[in-house]
Amino acid sequence: MEPGLSPLDVHGYRFLPGSVSDAACDALVAALCEHAARLPSSRRGGLRNLLSAVPAVARFARSPVIRSLIEPILGADACAVRGLFFDKPRSANWRVPWHRDRVIAVRERREVPGYGAWSTKDGVVHVEPPRALLDGMLALRLHLDAVDADNGPLTVIPGSHRDVDVSDDAAIEEARAIAITGERGSVLLMRPLLAHASQPAKHPDHRRVLHLEFAACGLPGGIEWYERR
Repeated sequence: MEPGLSPLDVHGYRFLPGSVSDAACDALVAALCEHAARLPSSRRGGLRNLLSAVPAVARFARSPVIRSLIEPILGADACAVRGLFFDKPRSANWRVPWHRDRVIAVRERREVPGYGAWSTKDGVVHVEPPRALLDGMLALRLHLDAVDADNGPLTVIPGSHRDVDVSDDAAIEEARAIAITGERGSVLLMRPLLAHASQPAKHPDHRRVLHLEFAACGLPGGIEWYERR
């Protein structure tokens, strides 16, 4: 390991088994199921904007256990800025190709140098910010179910967040991939620019993951985070 760098700095991720209690996972699953029941079945494999839509998710993002994981890395001013949910039931058991998380969700479009590739997803504006901002963000993925090699685990390329050209997903070295498996309540901390993917589950049932993104800074030129909490 390079002097002065943490495992998260070097590898782009850190896996923390047993970080969240069964009771906390149960409460989140109940709240997420209640929210999903109000949506078309085709959308239940992936939910967006959960910090706004599901109060239990916003409370969890502010909970002492989560703050204890985020603050040593991003500082006491870090805020949750996006909440997502992923599952792989039979109705949503698709392959997710290799990619990096390059966009953030914002309230409206503002023309600011360095911010581009604007898009809209589920009515929310997204933009690709400068790399420096993404390098300073952190994603937290909570396993709401046990994840093994057969139910479509996330796979990552260690160190790929440090690649010189993070815009070229075709150059990802898939041979170095590592599958992230673990028990319910485990947490994966990862940098957004870490290359990651997942395959369809061999035995689809549930592989529920709550994905939260955190940032320690505001945005320039009047751009605002869509879900800052």
